[in-house]
Amino acid sequence: MESRAVLRHTRVSPQKTRLVADQVRNKPIADALRTLNLMGTKRARIIAKVLNSAVANAMNTGMMDVDNLYVKSIQIDGGTMLKRFRPRAQGRATRILKRTSHIAVVLDEL
Repeated sequence: MESRAVLRHTRVSPQKTRLVADQVRNKPIADALRTLNLMGTKRARIIAKVLNSAVANAMNTGMMDVDNLYVKSIQIDGGTMLKRFRPRAQGRATRILKRTSHIAVVLDEL
């Protein structure tokens, strides 16, 4: 039995968020949350919220022991991109892509 939580359309870039997710993959939930709190970045706070949501989902189902949970998988996918334009020389414009992420967390028992 596993517990899931998904956060979609988060305004953080997927490439940078994967670096944070790699630090907590396959760790016990207490170690993962401790690691994320020590990082102190926006991405770490967002992933910690998703992890806490997955733990709450596990508690509400009542099928899993919360003390024995570990991070089975974290998947960071690219979401929709906000397209903005920046004026450049000689009347031109350059596109700026504001990237978003979809974060999916799966917890399981040890």
